Formats: sequence, C-alpha cells, structure tokens
Amino acid sequence: METHIHPFQAHSVREGRTKPLYLHTSPEFCLKELLADPREGLTKIYNLSYCFRDEPESPIHRPQFLMLEWYRVQERYEAIMNDMEDLVALCLQQTKIPQRPQLRNARFVHLTMEELWQETARISPLDYLDAKDLRRKIQLDFPQVPLPASTLPWDDLFFLLHLNVVEPQMQRWPLLLVKEFPAPLAALSTIKQNDPRVCERFEVYVNGIELCNAYNELTDPIEQRKRFEAQAVEKKTIYGYELPTPERFLKSLERGLPPSSGIALGVERLLHSLFKVDQPFF
Repeated sequence: METHIHPFQAHSVREGRTKPLYLHTSPEFCLKELLADPREGLTKIYNLSYCFRDEPESPIHRPQFLMLEWYRVQERYEAIMNDMEDLVALCLQQTKIPQRPQLRNARFVHLTMEELWQETARISPLDYLDAKDLRRKIQLDFPQVPLPASTLPWDDLFFLLHLNVVEPQMQRWPLLLVKEFPAPLAALSTIKQNDPRVCERFEVYVNGIELCNAYNELTDPIEQRKRFEAQAVEKKTIYGYELPTPERFLKSLERGLPPSSGIALGVERLLHSLFKVDQPFF
C-alpha cells in the first residue's frame, strides 16, 4: 500500500475472470496474519522467497528478487538490529567468496536519520517537517537538487534531497545502520513515545547500498487504516491508479497483532554489497 511501491497486476484467462490479481511485493501481510492468529502460537517466523515490484531495473534492482523477512513477537526492533549485525558478521566470517576491501575490520556505525543529515547535508530534517518549509530550504541551500515546478508531498521532497545530497556521502561508513526516521515516513512502524517527530524504523547500508527495511511494528488497526487511506490518495494523485484496501490484513490487526518487530532484506543486494560478486541477480 506504500505510495511508491508498485505491484504487477495479473489477469486470469479462465472462465472470463475479471477480478484483479497481483504478484506480491512482500509476504508481510500474510506473515503478520500468522502472528495475529492465537491458534498458531508463533513467536519467531521467517520467509525466504521471490517478490515482485514494478520498478525500473538498475545494477542493484530487478523486478523479481529474493527477499528474506523475519519477525519477532514481544521484542522491539533493537533485537532486529542485533540480528542484522550478527547476520553480516556471520556472512563475512564464514563465506569464502572474497569480500569488498572496504569491509576489512569495519564495524557497524549507528546514526539516527537526523544525525546522518547533520553529518552530510548539514541540516536536520526534523526542523523542516512542513512541505513548504522543506521546499524553501532546498531552493535556498541546495540548488543542485532538481525541484519540479509542481507541488510535491513532504516525503517526495525528503527523498529528493536524501538521494541527491545525503546518499552520495554514505559510503563514508562501510557498515551503517540508520534509525529513527522522520514521522511522516512511518509506513507500518510505531511512533517513538518520547519524541513523536520520529518513527521506530531502521535501514542498513553496506558501502552505500540499502539492504533492508525494518520496523517496530504498528499494531493499531485504526491508525493503520488511516495511513493506508492517506497513501491511497497519494498513489492516486501521483500515479493515477489505486489498489484495493487490504481488508483481510486489517481484520487480522483487529483480532490483535501482539507487539512485534520485523525486517525485509534483499538477498541479492546482501551478496552484491558484501562480496566481490558483480552479478548476484541470478
């Protein structure tokens, strides 16, 4: 349902079927349905499979890719941070494929998104949580950022500056974990209780390449529906199409998803960023 994630639509030719079908962009909804079902009694689950996203191909992305997702019940997203550090360390220690030279003796650096922007763009995104203010700041101090004449929502302005100014400098930290994103980027994550300007979400970058996206999971069905509705309006406005509301998933939240944390990791990106494997997208 996220504004800038696009599924492939499929059509069945049997029996004149016209109901829209889609290739899944992530197994997330189905995994959370399992966690919300008390009959299953599941507390730690994972899934490794192909996912499909209708996005342009690039050296680090293709429309069909391997995704590893895992979830922990009654544990916060700091536990997932530890999982990621352990996974990267295990890969580097036990894999015989030559690793990238930048990773020799590298240690994970943890930065909040605010700290990352202050180190690179020299501003705090939390000082510009209004779209007009952020646009004005970009116009005044970042002329290299290509701003279209049309009005853009806050998150588009954020990513324009992030992609053009912040990300090119992130290779300074070979192993980087970025946490506490601005609250407008909450997606399916919780808002930090003692600082509502930020959400409890993190991403890991290796040599400047994003590998994963992790949440302290939102479990409130009312707030989740509200966010889905807002994202649907944005998707319709920007891209001219809409998707059906995931009612089954929302009903599983209503049954009661326990406090959880989870992550989605691109497997081919992991191989490509850690090792001297230039064509891992098998």
